[in-house]
Amino acid sequence: MRADGRRAIFITGAASGIGLATARRFAAGGWFVGLADIDSKGLAAALEAVGADNGATFRLDVRDRGGWKRDLAAFAKLTDGRLDVLVNNAGVAKGGYLEQQAAADVDLQVDVNLKGVINGCQAAFDLLAATPGALVVNVASVAGVIAPPRMGVYAATKFAVRGLSEALEGEFARVGVGVRCVLPWFIDTPLLDKARLSSNEDLRVSLREQKTTVYPVEMVSDAIWRAVHGKGLHHFVGGRARQVGWLSRLAPTFVRKQLQQQAEAF
Repeated sequence: MRADGRRAIFITGAASGIGLATARRFAAGGWFVGLADIDSKGLAAALEAVGADNGATFRLDVRDRGGWKRDLAAFAKLTDGRLDVLVNNAGVAKGGYLEQQAAADVDLQVDVNLKGVINGCQAAFDLLAATPGALVVNVASVAGVIAPPRMGVYAATKFAVRGLSEALEGEFARVGVGVRCVLPWFIDTPLLDKARLSSNEDLRVSLREQKTTVYPVEMVSDAIWRAVHGKGLHHFVGGRARQVGWLSRLAPTFVRKQLQQQAEAF
């Protein structure tokens, strides 16, 4: 299927969670969607969810620079060279005390969460620059504003994505490409079932025990839709995210102490 003049969006981590919800939101809005992920079975289901006429799938590991070039070139053939929005969403989370984290888990988070975003921005640059009004949307996290204990590496990657987004806002402006950075609170996605703050339970269970707010995934996809059609670099998702963003500027020491107390309770 081809875009046939529709606006085109390419989304990583599109087989589930935020990526899938975003794909559904934009397909419903009349866009042509490139769904990229390492999960082939999940991609097939995602394409069925958005409608076979509304997109195409790409088995992409965001760590693979060559894969980025290959898949974006293939997507561009379907869109007549158009790339209106790139959404760098693919991410992984591994919790725990830093000294206890396996080297492979540390490398995976840095390689996917940060290097994957850099790879995407570099690979998509020419297509974005050739598309009037194009945008990059980098999905960071409220952990890119505050760093919870036992999520140090994950938070470091999200701080870096936020910093990268701020730098690219200035860099990409010279070719007419905008940048948005989305910073969600805890969202109800499969990532909560995979991340662990300890060896005993997954993050979802920990959050439930602490009665921590978890927002629906559609809240993020709606925020990305608004970010693409609106202005501004930073877009916090959820009332708790906005509150923490505000407090982190006005009372950073208080926020860090609260996080430490909460982490000790897990």
